[in-house]
Amino acid sequence: MRIAVTGSIATDHLMTFPGRFADQLVADQLHTVSLSFLVDNLDVRRGGVAANISFGMGLLGTRPVLVGAAGSDFGEYRAWLDRHGVDTSSVRISEVLHTARFVCTTDADHNQIGSFYTGAMSEARLIELKNVADRVGGLDLVSIGADDPEAMLRHTEECRTRGIPFAADFSQQIARMDGDEIRILLDGATYLFSNEYEKGLIESKTGWTDGEILAKVGHRVTTLGARGVRIERVGEATIEVGCPDEERKADPTGVGDAFRAGFLSGLAWGVGLERAAQVGCMLATLVIETVGTQEYTLRRAHFMDRFTKAYGHEAAAEVQAHLP
Repeated sequence: MRIAVTGSIATDHLMTFPGRFADQLVADQLHTVSLSFLVDNLDVRRGGVAANISFGMGLLGTRPVLVGAAGSDFGEYRAWLDRHGVDTSSVRISEVLHTARFVCTTDADHNQIGSFYTGAMSEARLIELKNVADRVGGLDLVSIGADDPEAMLRHTEECRTRGIPFAADFSQQIARMDGDEIRILLDGATYLFSNEYEKGLIESKTGWTDGEILAKVGHRVTTLGARGVRIERVGEATIEVGCPDEERKADPTGVGDAFRAGFLSGLAWGVGLERAAQVGCMLATLVIETVGTQEYTLRRAHFMDRFTKAYGHEAAAEVQAHLP
């Protein structure tokens, strides 16, 4: 199964604030907030939703096709992704703009405040999926993640026109999209990804009920934080999968991307929705235990020991056959 992952490619500048954001907010002054947080440390990491998902899929051996736009400063990052099993040949390199950057501060309660500079990402709208499909011999699924909004709309429409199944995954971009854009992006999707908060926001902005949205997509995949994930389909029983026990909670950044990497890899393996969700939750657990979105490693024996403990021997045997 050949999967293309579209979306942002960025570097993450991650900082930690030892206090609580909530303690710095004055209830009757929220209309004129002016705050500066003295942070303890700075980590500069590779990131971007498409690159994060592709990295995880590469570790799992499914050779994803990364589709997005980056700047001329992408050379070292490209080499990193190539070494970890990602096909980067369809990344567009801007001649004038830097690779996008995400700047995020996390407090002691793991709340986050972030800003995103688009940079070269704005050129993703110039990428035609037909050229990608022709290069790799066809696409079985395109994951359309947070990206330049025009690129997301173009990729969605092209998937519909060419009959390519696609996954709608708005994540960070949902805040700036209106109801009409969201309706276009999700209608006809094979998979719709969101967390619980985004799920409510999608319903609020579109004016569609949960049932109406579910009727327009093949599968609605909702991540539930520490409680795992819920998968809904019309006329089918809901699938709920919990998370493995965490060894520690280091950094929540990129956990959702890791889940998608595991889930999409499970689809590529053909192991079924429940198993795919279990792989996604296991990979997400590895990421939350690590600072940075692509700093974790996948050691086969360690992965399978923890997977078996969480989901049982039968599930582990089915997944182990596919791990590189």
